[in-house]
Amino acid sequence: MVTRVCGQLGTEPTSALKPAKSPTDSPPRSSLQQANNWNTLGRMLRESRRQFLRRSILLPSLTCTLYEQTGPLLSQQTGPSPEYDLLIRGGHVIDLSQELSADVDIAIRQGKVARIARGIAESEARQVLDARKMIVTPGLVDVHVHVYDGVAPLGIPADPNCIAKGATTVVDAGSAGAHTFPGFRQYIVRMAETRVYALLNISVIGQSTYSKGNPFGELLDLRYANPKLAIRTIEQNRDVILGVKIRLSKNIAGENDFQALGMAREAADAVGLPLMAHIGDTHSPLPKILAMLKPGDLITHSYHGRAGGILDDRDRILPEVRRAVESGILMDVGHGEGSFSFQTAEKAFKQGVLPGTISSDIHQGNVNGPVYDLATTMSKFLHMGISLEEVIRRATANPAKALAFPSGTATLKEGATADVAVFELREAPWEMIDSMGDKRPGKWRLRPMATLKAGRPYGNSVIPVYG
Repeated sequence: MVTRVCGQLGTEPTSALKPAKSPTDSPPRSSLQQANNWNTLGRMLRESRRQFLRRSILLPSLTCTLYEQTGPLLSQQTGPSPEYDLLIRGGHVIDLSQELSADVDIAIRQGKVARIARGIAESEARQVLDARKMIVTPGLVDVHVHVYDGVAPLGIPADPNCIAKGATTVVDAGSAGAHTFPGFRQYIVRMAETRVYALLNISVIGQSTYSKGNPFGELLDLRYANPKLAIRTIEQNRDVILGVKIRLSKNIAGENDFQALGMAREAADAVGLPLMAHIGDTHSPLPKILAMLKPGDLITHSYHGRAGGILDDRDRILPEVRRAVESGILMDVGHGEGSFSFQTAEKAFKQGVLPGTISSDIHQGNVNGPVYDLATTMSKFLHMGISLEEVIRRATANPAKALAFPSGTATLKEGATADVAVFELREAPWEMIDSMGDKRPGKWRLRPMATLKAGRPYGNSVIPVYG
């Protein structure tokens, strides 16, 4: 038998998903039990590779430990059948959907949260995930990603960059338009383990035109902006499409930004869904753009450091921005490759304008820095005066309210779908970088350790992306 711990030999794991303790020690296996184990292994080998992996891999995440042996990797408890399938034990649970921040255990049964309480006995569950000294949250919700891999030049694969990093639910913000959405639904939404939703681009071609080698956006020619096709596509796909997206920067829309915004407004109003507007370096001034938005709409890239931002030339919040926030228009971060400035954010925070949602805008241009993932983006806000609880609120409860997700998204209430993320809040020096190249020393960093989707551990949950 070989014991691997986080890819290294001979190191004790700090935490583990393990078979639950039985009230008494199990006796040695009989020859009949061993034969049954071999029969089980044979049956597994006849299954598809995906089924086999799902049945046989221990959550190497928080666990970090994989036992290689001929028998089933997760032994069953002897005696009476346990009440729960999995117990997350000893973590600090932060769930702002119920204003909870406490050291409690979470018991899961049939993909749902069955019980939250202190001191749930390990013997009551088939498996135990040891989350001591960890932060346990609902699965994160990232309302701004680009995962139309292979079609939109910015697109990246969803699973290794979202669910594997704690974001169980994401919203692709405009990669697909009416003409390209069928492929997005078929090959991204249906195939990904991540729960992928969409904001439909008002341009029928979505974000399929713009790249560094071809820097021409989807709204430079307004013949591609088609509210009627957008409305029809949304009506046919309301289970996936949660709103309308428009990009207004000069390299995307040129001088067409305000006219295109009117078309996006028409589509959003017709279907009764929010509009997300990408701002920064626009032809039209921001106050004019804000006048077109309504309560429940979202401004993304709110804290960029370019022209057309939320601050005036004396670094004061524009009065139109303050009125928009007070009216119910949401400020989304949308960090991205060029759309988040430490200085802009800090000046806005001091004047009381905080983000409603923290999102990554993760794509090919920033997945290897400065964004990396949503957890890293969240970590930056821990250094700007926002508490851990409030940072987590802006990546769970707030986005769940902002868009019409299915009931039970971003909550660990009893009866909810058990989408769970587990993090280590690591205290160690690291370099934070914003989209403007501004570097800051970091002290605290949320490191994704394990993700559960509907109560089942996702893949190899400890991801070796940090040094």
